[in-house]
Amino acid sequence: MTRVQDIYPSDRVVLREVGLRDGLQLVKTFPSTAAKKDWIAREYDAGVRHFEVGSFLPAKTFPQFADVRDIVKTVASLPGAHGIALTLNERGVNEALESGVAEIATVVSATEEHSRANANRSRDEAIANVERLCRLRDASAHKPIVHVAVSMALGCSITGAVDPKEALRIAERCYAAGADVVGVADTVGYSGPKQVAELTAATVKIAGRKPVCVHLHDTRGMGIANAAAALDAGARILDGSLGGLGGCPFAPGATGNVVFEDLAFLCQSKGFETGIDIEKLIDVRAILRSEMPQEALYGGLARAGLPRGQQPVTA
Repeated sequence: MTRVQDIYPSDRVVLREVGLRDGLQLVKTFPSTAAKKDWIAREYDAGVRHFEVGSFLPAKTFPQFADVRDIVKTVASLPGAHGIALTLNERGVNEALESGVAEIATVVSATEEHSRANANRSRDEAIANVERLCRLRDASAHKPIVHVAVSMALGCSITGAVDPKEALRIAERCYAAGADVVGVADTVGYSGPKQVAELTAATVKIAGRKPVCVHLHDTRGMGIANAAAALDAGARILDGSLGGLGGCPFAPGATGNVVFEDLAFLCQSKGFETGIDIEKLIDVRAILRSEMPQEALYGGLARAGLPRGQQPVTA
């Protein structure tokens, strides 16, 4: 049984590398299984311990995740490593439970319009799916962590502005349904630091002892500033992707997730120890350049390196 407080302790920051899932959801070409395993091994050597490994979606439609069970096993074989997989329906949940993945993630939209456009279901139906997932978790042998991301929590590409009270209402319902972790997601990169700080602080307040994750995209260049605001507001779990890979079908022109390497540097500059060797982490980008040469990679640390005189963390 996975204990939430062991995976997400409240006294330190946890960085989750989501490149293998969110980073690959829209790509036309993707790394081989062997390259994915190398990606994980090299990031693990750099100190990364939390990996979003893929989605349990139909392999015919999403071939980039056809090897998700193999990748789940790869992460599980590494001491102290933690794997997270996304599911969007009951079939996916059942497959995820069978795989033994340590954490199962799902999504509830903050707006009704996005929920229907993205998943063809209402928000009430999405919450009912969370409740079913939690019941299945409780009945399973290994009892994985359940993580629910509130997508479009800070702005919706269909409706525009989102009332923070509405996003909080959805977060409260997810916790009440049995979620171990709730994530606040700026899915299309709409917001700035003030909005992120206010919603994060309010979510942390309603979460009580349960963890809060903040998932940011860098669509309008606010990713790192928003991550700093989230940390200041009490978030202790942040998502990012290697090289800023990623995108959203509802955010045309988006550059992807907040850059994981820059996120690690931000945390260290603010005094949060991550255990990540940034120079080793940057070197992992060679896999992306080799396997997906057409994909743009982003990041200030990869371009400029660590400041002179600053020693890399020993992973």
